[in-house]
Amino acid sequence: MAVLDYLELPVKSTQEQQRFYGTAFGWCFTSYGPDYAAHEGGPCQMGLNGVDNPQRSTGILPIIRVSDVEAARDSVLAAGGKVTVDIFDFPGGRRFHFTDPQGFELGCYEPTAQGD
Repeated sequence: MAVLDYLELPVKSTQEQQRFYGTAFGWCFTSYGPDYAAHEGGPCQMGLNGVDNPQRSTGILPIIRVSDVEAARDSVLAAGGKVTVDIFDFPGGRRFHFTDPQGFELGCYEPTAQGD
């Protein structure tokens, strides 16, 4: 099963954005280093990805949760998508980025199993 459950925003300052969203909506964030923080509550979570120039990034990155990241990559390729960032590890699991046939970029991730 594949579920769209995460959005990643490119931001100049993760600390500034955490303050904004915390004040505006009461959201709490978990820091994963100086340039990444995540709001992990609710049915759709949101990451703040610190980048030098957020206006030059590709924009908001929708991320799809899957149970098998390799199978998802193979399915994306078989359906005509293109992998833009191959599978890599991150603190919450493993993921890759791809573009669909019209050029929209998304990501797929397989979360680390609970208890790992």
